[in-house]
Amino acid sequence: MEYRIEHDTLGEVKVPADHKWGAQTQRSFENFKIGKNKIPEDIIRAFAILKKCAAIANKEAGKLSVEKQKVICEVCDEIIAGEWKEEFPLVVYQTGSGTQSNMNMNEVIAHIANEKLGSKKGETRINPNDDVNKGQSSNDTFPTAMHIAAIEALRKQLMPQLEEMIHALKRLEKENQHIIKIGRTHLQDATPLRFSQEISGWRGMLENNIDMLQKAIDSLRKLAIGGTAVGTGLNTPQGFGDLVCERLSDQLATQFISDPNKFHALSAKDDICFAHGALKALAANCMKMASDVRWLASGPRCGLQEIRIPENEPGSSIMPGKVNPTQCEAMTMVAVQVMGNDAAIGFAASQGNFELNVFMPVIIYNFLQSVTLLSDGLRSFRIQCVEGIRANEEKMAEYLQHSLMLVTALNPHIGYENAAKTAKKAYQDGISLKEACVALGFLSAEEFDAYVIAENMV
Repeated sequence: MEYRIEHDTLGEVKVPADHKWGAQTQRSFENFKIGKNKIPEDIIRAFAILKKCAAIANKEAGKLSVEKQKVICEVCDEIIAGEWKEEFPLVVYQTGSGTQSNMNMNEVIAHIANEKLGSKKGETRINPNDDVNKGQSSNDTFPTAMHIAAIEALRKQLMPQLEEMIHALKRLEKENQHIIKIGRTHLQDATPLRFSQEISGWRGMLENNIDMLQKAIDSLRKLAIGGTAVGTGLNTPQGFGDLVCERLSDQLATQFISDPNKFHALSAKDDICFAHGALKALAANCMKMASDVRWLASGPRCGLQEIRIPENEPGSSIMPGKVNPTQCEAMTMVAVQVMGNDAAIGFAASQGNFELNVFMPVIIYNFLQSVTLLSDGLRSFRIQCVEGIRANEEKMAEYLQHSLMLVTALNPHIGYENAAKTAKKAYQDGISLKEACVALGFLSAEEFDAYVIAENMV
């Protein structure tokens, strides 16, 4: 392998000649061989967007020449488009401020920009620190990139999948309005409801999650940029944070504002913690919905079997013909992982010491993983399971007919205690509610039929 010599404030470093990064990236690459989890591509893209907007803001503030601004923006646009992915090799478990990732971006932009400018060997027209990082610090750029990446992931990955799932559930509701089935509380028989009402509960959870996520997105719009090292804004032009946020809002077609309290923005990660709380709530709801589907589809002969779900693959290597609720299981595993991520983010967010939180790479890695898992999980669960749910009307009718909890309709007519006696006698003697009620002398058969009508109980 051929190398070139790069230098930083610690001295010279050998860098692979076929790569665009510099000395600080190389040091990080060599010093942190921890795990296989790299800084997410969403963060790389967010950083490139930020550097582009910072260059424009610096030019507008009179701190960067038009020539430098244009070439920096040109390189940033290439990175945003997905080029140069191989130039961002750093892992999550590095410095907790994300300094090496910030410098990785600065070095790559500067190197490619200088190539475009035709810099001769030893001549640097674009400097990673003085030009690309002008008016910035890793301490304000990394949290800013975190918020940008988080909002973009929520808006473009997760929200569309939630809306698609809600649409699928609305269709199921419409198809099953006519079906009355037995309800269950505590996994025990309860009073009846329409199957469409049960489905509406799932839909309502996800609609509530959309509201939560929108609040989360709004909380993430405040950005740390302009705070530089400790929140004072040292070495920034007047109004730099506001200028960058304006350009970011234009670039991404969504509103960003400069956090009025940069000391909070740099040292605390409560906004991203709050946002992931909304993801945890969604995970909990996905767990509940997938578990409900798995229970309702249990069988095919010895379970509830109130619904049929798609048969996607053989379920057993030893039991022929067995088919398992695999999409439900995958969705519940996603939920478990997201809940684990929430614990990691919560611990990490609590560890901000004085003017800086130094757990930022692991926070955003877990956050973006949660978004991806929930987005992919919802899509898979919808396409491979939910859209293929079919009601087993015969089984639902059978359970409804034999349910003892229809006795609840008798409370206004014979009282709670007598209704309880009726249910207990029916269960103990293995007879119908009607037979038990008549035997106990509480009502005639005709009166029972007039009072106990499932359609009137939903």
